[in-house]
Amino acid sequence: MAATRTRRTQTGAAEHRPARERLLAAADELFYAEGVQTVGIDRIIERAGVAKASLYNTFGSKEELVRAYLAGRHAGTTERLLRAVERAPDPRARVLAIFDAQGVLFAEPDFRGCAFVTASAEAPAGGSVERAADDYRAWILALFTDLARQAGAADPAALGRQLQLVYDGAGLTARMDRTPQAARTARAMAETLLNAAIPAPARLRDAVESP
Repeated sequence: MAATRTRRTQTGAAEHRPARERLLAAADELFYAEGVQTVGIDRIIERAGVAKASLYNTFGSKEELVRAYLAGRHAGTTERLLRAVERAPDPRARVLAIFDAQGVLFAEPDFRGCAFVTASAEAPAGGSVERAADDYRAWILALFTDLARQAGAADPAALGRQLQLVYDGAGLTARMDRTPQAARTARAMAETLLNAAIPAPARLRDAVESP
């Protein structure tokens, strides 16, 4: 009886959320689990519990709904990674913290790989979905490059690209092989790259400054 009342309360709360919020929640769940091309507008509308007109009045098209879904994914990744980076004690540890955060994500039961990889593979070239994926990748690269610069890398741009490649490979491996251990391997590879790219004095300085 109590469980029934709880479900009714949760359902009622969901029904009182704005249509935009409900549509984005439905899109996030269905697009990520099944793909943006597989899931049609009717399924999104049914899951969100809104009229078809609400979707078109809010987003204008399915492509714009997908773009908004990816923007939400981008914001979520930004928050998760920056939170991990800010907790780390020094620039080198901040780089490795990104791969630790990946490991947490890979271990989640509903992990289905990178939303941007899936969406851009299915989308036409030059559209808003491709642009959203490009923006996301540019942000990841900029994060790694900035952290490489802070860590004292002789060529932070090159190290940033290498770290992004490891990051991408970890996500693909975790999805295809269904193993969260990919993050641990990626972290070890990142550590090797850091050792090779950062002059010894800079590594020594970070070790001394770390608590």
